[in-house]
Amino acid sequence: MLQNIRSNIQGTLAKVIIGLIVVSFALFGIESILLGGGQSGVAEVNGEAITAFEVQQTVNLQRRQLLSMLGDDADPSLLDDDRLTGQAIETLIQRELLVQAAGDLGLMTAEQTIGAVVGDMEQFQVAGSFDQDLFRSVLATAGFTPALFKESLREDLVTNQLRAGLAASDFATPAELALQARIAGEQRDLRYLAIPVDRFDKTDTVEAEAVAAWYDDHPERFMTPESVDVSYIELTLEDFEEPVSEETLREEFDLTRDSFDVPTEARVAHILLIQSDDESDAAYAARIAEAQAAATGDEDFAAVAGRLSDDIGSASVGGDLGYTAGDTFPAAMEQAISALAVNAVSAPVETDAGTHIIKILDRREGKAVSFEEVRGQLAQRLRESAARDELLRIVEDLRDRAFNAEDLSAPAEALGLTVERAEGIPREGAEGRFADPRVQSALFSEEVLVERHNSPVLELAPQRYLVLHADAHHLPERQPLDAVRDEIATRIAAERARAAALEEGERLLAALAGGERLDALASAGEYEWQVELGATRSANALPTALGRRVFTLPPPEGEAPVRELVSSPAGDIFLVELTRVTPGSLENLPAQRENQLRRSIAGEYGSIIIGAYEGALRASAEVEVY
Repeated sequence: MLQNIRSNIQGTLAKVIIGLIVVSFALFGIESILLGGGQSGVAEVNGEAITAFEVQQTVNLQRRQLLSMLGDDADPSLLDDDRLTGQAIETLIQRELLVQAAGDLGLMTAEQTIGAVVGDMEQFQVAGSFDQDLFRSVLATAGFTPALFKESLREDLVTNQLRAGLAASDFATPAELALQARIAGEQRDLRYLAIPVDRFDKTDTVEAEAVAAWYDDHPERFMTPESVDVSYIELTLEDFEEPVSEETLREEFDLTRDSFDVPTEARVAHILLIQSDDESDAAYAARIAEAQAAATGDEDFAAVAGRLSDDIGSASVGGDLGYTAGDTFPAAMEQAISALAVNAVSAPVETDAGTHIIKILDRREGKAVSFEEVRGQLAQRLRESAARDELLRIVEDLRDRAFNAEDLSAPAEALGLTVERAEGIPREGAEGRFADPRVQSALFSEEVLVERHNSPVLELAPQRYLVLHADAHHLPERQPLDAVRDEIATRIAAERARAAALEEGERLLAALAGGERLDALASAGEYEWQVELGATRSANALPTALGRRVFTLPPPEGEAPVRELVSSPAGDIFLVELTRVTPGSLENLPAQRENQLRRSIAGEYGSIIIGAYEGALRASAEVEVY
């Protein structure tokens, strides 16, 4: 079928079909086809829509969090949009349910609280102080407007109130606290002997017959991975960058010199007053008059802004909005700013945001830059601009040629490109460019792997493209014995060493049961042994595996210790004698530890209550995912 499409793509029928598709897009919009009739909502919760924009913002946030945690080692599959989108939708549904529940309970957050939270966020601070320019820049990078961020923060604060209230509704009863204290404060006295597995590791003594027998008994082991030998063409912007002549640089400087000049900038502070829905015009006018009188009076302007401004972002820093070159704020504000001297305060200025009272904190004069100062920047910009045009031209040409070619040699020759080759690209565990999920999907698709067509030209990143051809497909096959002989010998030796260490442990355990002493056995076998007195679950110097097991052993009955062999994941064996168990008590716990236990119990039960509450909200809600 695909081949038929390839063969007939230039035919009259195909052109008619494409023409109809274009007309459909023009008349009805591509959204009506892709998104089901222009529906902008992705889900609906009790009548409240969750939009595609909200989902995409949440996906972007989840991706940034994963990259922050995992760095360059992040599994590309974890960052896949389809995977993150489902999680984002579920997160937004649960968030909307909590927001609605908080609203039903009358929970709210004051504007002053939101302003204080924003002002204290380190992400928006420079040298410990809130910076308005940084605030706007960070929000823009994250895809937020100040108003959208404010609303999101408000929802976070009220839902946190709800969760905190639910969590605080539970507490630790005296019986629960006493039981936890008995366990947490329990002390155990013990001694143990360590039998290292390395003492019994004898890889060089493994017989060839044993290696061959193990190889025959495990035919499924030591299979080569499925892999592909590929040819590929990779295009990047750097491949097309060329030097720029001096004449071109100077011509560009003359044309764009104004864009390099540093303009005169004014540092602005303001008091913003917003008329609320239930506020009369007279009350609003009175507030404006009060703010104007205070701003031009003896009181510090920053203090007035902090007390009276409705702009939560700037009120916490005295109304400071940062610098403007005349194009940052609405036209009415910029006109007033240009007419004010430093330290002067404006009359009320009306914009769509509300009423502003403006003060100029500073003004710094601009300057013209020289050709030499921007020479490197100009050269880079012109090189990239020319390279970008050439790259896109080559990519479009390569798409057409690769689609109809048997392999990549003819398209490469026609376009003057280089075909590179890589062997043994695995289906799983590929590295570098071949680890990208889009490359893996294309390479192991039926069209490329089986039918041996060239892949589509893949855009892996801005200005980076890749097209692939599968030259050879290698199915999994068993490696020859000689290639894995040493690995098998190591496995056999490790298994024998574990068995020998365990056998030695059982011998020593029997000797203890027969009346021998642990210290005498350790001395005779040249083993290390240790005594641990008063060990607790939270404070002990025991090896990890031993520490986990020793606190699950039953307490000794009478004078006879409890003895057991404990194996570590590495194969080391510990012979332990538990001699005494002293239960903890609430009376003997330090006050700090008692408070920690109370919080721990309340936190555990609080989490259960919150989970149950959220589950009940979801069960009783009308949720529809489109």
